[in-house]
Amino acid sequence: MAGFFWTQCFNRTFAYAAWTKGIRIRTANRFYWSSARRVANVLNSGKAAFLLGLPTLSCLTYGAYCRLQHSAVLLALEKEEVLEQADYLYSCAETHKLYQLLLQYKDSDNAEFLWRLARVSRDVSELPETKEGLKKQLMYEAFEYAKKSLEKDDKCFAAHKWYAICLSDVGEYEGVKVKIGNSIKIREHLERALELNPKDATSLHILGYWCFTFAELPWYQRKVAAVIFSSPPTSTYEEALQFFLKAEQVDPNFYSKNLLMLGKTYMAMKDEQKALLWLNKAKDYPPRTHEDKEVHQEVVDLLKKFR
Repeated sequence: MAGFFWTQCFNRTFAYAAWTKGIRIRTANRFYWSSARRVANVLNSGKAAFLLGLPTLSCLTYGAYCRLQHSAVLLALEKEEVLEQADYLYSCAETHKLYQLLLQYKDSDNAEFLWRLARVSRDVSELPETKEGLKKQLMYEAFEYAKKSLEKDDKCFAAHKWYAICLSDVGEYEGVKVKIGNSIKIREHLERALELNPKDATSLHILGYWCFTFAELPWYQRKVAAVIFSSPPTSTYEEALQFFLKAEQVDPNFYSKNLLMLGKTYMAMKDEQKALLWLNKAKDYPPRTHEDKEVHQEVVDLLKKFR
């Protein structure tokens, strides 16, 4: 994680979600009743005709109207059920199954499909068995999905969040100058995501990491930043700490890496007691994903420094 920007920083969403972060596994009963409620809501609201932009009823036979209304209900339910299935697979860390599911919607105009596809594409790229050539391809594909998601709905907080994350990812392949040049845009989109959803723990975490990165920026990268910007972006460990703590306040224990970063930030601030507190919490975090296992190993290595 040292050096610049987020090579392996953001392997969830969250998010998010909310983001998108923190999706909990739904029981079969809850899935059934939520689906049933959606059927009733669509039928009772009269929005089915609106979804298809129907002409006035007087221009249609009653039978044709009913058939079109039924089609609209099916389309609405298909979207909701696919998204619910996608969120369930994400909560279970079924990365490959989720990728295959959402890849069917790569040409969709729906931002909700597209930001999820961006997220899972980069998740696949981060798997240890993914070869470097495919990893790069998936990173750039993820960026394109996130970009399209934002174009389709700039009021979607998750679209802003994943655009920022994926912009950082592709910067890893384009050199220090590009990465630093993108940094202001990355922060702007993260701040916009928080404007739209102030309780998104992952956006708070990522902003904390942004601050941490600039707080420990090596001198040679500071020189590059000074060339690109008249006033280069700066931050402090104190600012990073506030974002990490706020993320934990919004959703306690939501992400192993947030616990790790709290420990590392307190280490940088020479507060050994609090650093140990958070590092031990990170060590005890149950590993669910490959990233969680990497975090656990890093924590074990850091704790050796306190012996």
